[in-house]
Amino acid sequence: MSKIQKEGRVCVPVCVRRADELREALTRAAEFADIVELRLDCLDEPQLEAALLELSALRTSYKQRFIYTLRPAGQGGARALGCEVRADFWMNRFQRARVTFREDRDVVDLELDLLESASGPRLLDVFGRSGIICSQHDFAGVPAGLERIYERMAETTAAILKIAVRAGEATDCLAVFRLLERARREGRALIAVAMDEAGIMTRILGPARGSFLTYGALDAAHATAPGQIDARDLRELYRVQALDERTQLMGVVGRPVTHSLSPQIHNAAFDALGLDAVYVPFDVGDVGAFMRRMAHPRTRELGWNLRGLSVTAPHKSAVMEYLDRIEPTAREIGAVNTIVVEGDELHGSNTDAAASIRPLAGVVELRDARAALIGAGGAARALLWSLRASGARTTVFARDAVRAQVLAEKFGANVGWLSDA
Repeated sequence: MSKIQKEGRVCVPVCVRRADELREALTRAAEFADIVELRLDCLDEPQLEAALLELSALRTSYKQRFIYTLRPAGQGGARALGCEVRADFWMNRFQRARVTFREDRDVVDLELDLLESASGPRLLDVFGRSGIICSQHDFAGVPAGLERIYERMAETTAAILKIAVRAGEATDCLAVFRLLERARREGRALIAVAMDEAGIMTRILGPARGSFLTYGALDAAHATAPGQIDARDLRELYRVQALDERTQLMGVVGRPVTHSLSPQIHNAAFDALGLDAVYVPFDVGDVGAFMRRMAHPRTRELGWNLRGLSVTAPHKSAVMEYLDRIEPTAREIGAVNTIVVEGDELHGSNTDAAASIRPLAGVVELRDARAALIGAGGAARALLWSLRASGARTTVFARDAVRAQVLAEKFGANVGWLSDA
């Protein structure tokens, strides 16, 4: 086991351009961090030497573990840095600065290409295997040879491995979760992350599935990778430090989905009720693949305690073909917004219909009332169904005139033009 123990769950990267900005940023990071990553590549080149001179004094002011990183542009860093430049920095400039390096707590993050270069053995001598994270980042997607990349990284003998890939689909996260399962079987410390919005689930659920840590941003303006979540949210909203594989998992399925307030609402409720449960955003483009490979108990490719899903645009109708049972109202509406796992089945229902007109009860008499409905998606279908059931005379307005016409005909409504609304 490496020197960063497993209880270190949230790592906050510090990425500033000037040496005189370090202390304030480190102090902010320390509020929520178990581990602080100091991104030296973010510093302007003239500021780097000044920062190195300050680091020893700064280091003694914080109890958190430190990761020192000099990331090249091709791996998500701030500027172009070849292997020779990075090797010289770590073996010479970093050493000459006599940075206070707590050997039982601190590590350096070295990229795979650097450790596989001619400088690799010397770097291992300087920092020791227990003082190194071997990292590899792919911003294009999930490489076909991901398992082999993991094996090459393990061959460097670095104590901690880090793999970050870019997820275009929620199902891309399966490869990350599989790597975490393998690393746990093999007793290796692995940080595994799927970047971008489709990979957010790996940032929230990774530690519960064996990831050595998860990265959280100082705030939205200081994220150092696509899809990075605010560190405060990781701790206070998603409570990542309390999750494990028994935690009940729920979430909202849609695209886009990160604007949804559902995680704030549901996670606050779970916390207030003392439930071991978490609600996460699932950014899904191909809803069929997600339902088959990740959601349905009979076909999903990973073991997790998934208990239910909320469904939002654009999947409320498309998701229906993957369900085992659908309540009659939802089937008549043609849209599902709630899925519950019952044994090895998925059951769908629609709560939009009742919820959409409940606020009007006792306020507006809907029978024979004239109503205007803007939109022709899943929520609009539910609302139009409720308005018809209540006796209202509704006109549908939508950007897609064809969809509006089809919807209006199904529920006996009229169609209007948005320009006339």
